Amino acid sequence: PQVKAFVTQVIPFYHNLEMKHLPGADPELVLLSLRYEELERIPLSDMTREEINQLVQELGFYRKETPDAPVPEEFQFAPAKSLPILPPPQAPTADGKTPPKHDEEEHPDL
Repeated sequence: PQVKAFVTQVIPFYHNLEMKHLPGADPELVLLSLRYEELERIPLSDMTREEINQLVQELGFYRKETPDAPVPEEFQFAPAKSLPILPPPQAPTADGKTPPKHDEEEHPDL
């Protein structure tokens, strides 16, 4: 009953959180990547409504004031973590070749 109450009354307030009913399946929270690859499954059967609410907030899901309230741009992809920043590409040398990369393990004195 606690999970059902969360699903019917609280999920509409969370951005990027949706319910898919699978008859006979135990309720679980399935976390997906931006490419819809499964990352983790969290069983919800033994949790209270408050515990599930706390869990989705800790995971970073954005809670709206009302179910149809706009979502700020910075939370559009929440709870996705930002992508790691890649180092800038090295500029080619005068002869047009990219300088070789040096690994710190190769030169422990650097």
